[in-house]
Amino acid sequence: MEHEVLQLLEMLYTMISEAWGVPLGNDKCIIERDKVLNILDEVKAQLPAELAEAKRLVTARDEFIGTAKREAASIRKAAEDKARELVDEQEVVRTAKLRSNELVSTAEAQAKELYRVANAYVDDALRRTEDALGAALDEVRQSRTRFRAASGAVAQKQGRVNIDKISPDELDE
Repeated sequence: MEHEVLQLLEMLYTMISEAWGVPLGNDKCIIERDKVLNILDEVKAQLPAELAEAKRLVTARDEFIGTAKREAASIRKAAEDKARELVDEQEVVRTAKLRSNELVSTAEAQAKELYRVANAYVDDALRRTEDALGAALDEVRQSRTRFRAASGAVAQKQGRVNIDKISPDELDE
């Protein structure tokens, strides 16, 4: 009869608790030796199998816990890596924004400076052109004055008419 160890121990306990007591010995009882020995033999026979099964279950439990711990550690490491990566990406984005703001500020400052320098250059070029045109106009006026003076002197010598005294309408005739 194949009983589990706990059932066999329960049977043994029941046999002893229901056994007849010995007169004048409350702690002693009479049991059938062969039945008790048979039960103990079955317990001895099944105990190694049950111990082996218990060891196998403990080993399987330990392996399961170890696997679960490794998976948990792997998941935690992956999450930490992902978090670190996101933080790094945020840092890269923050740094890129700062750098782009610096570049925009520098470009705006350079554009303002270039605008100022270009305006100064154009103003100076126009001033020099104005001075040159003024000098040229003065030169033309002086040349015209000299021309009139020279042609008036020659006309008087030859009896000709003074050009300054001729109106534009008379020249058209």
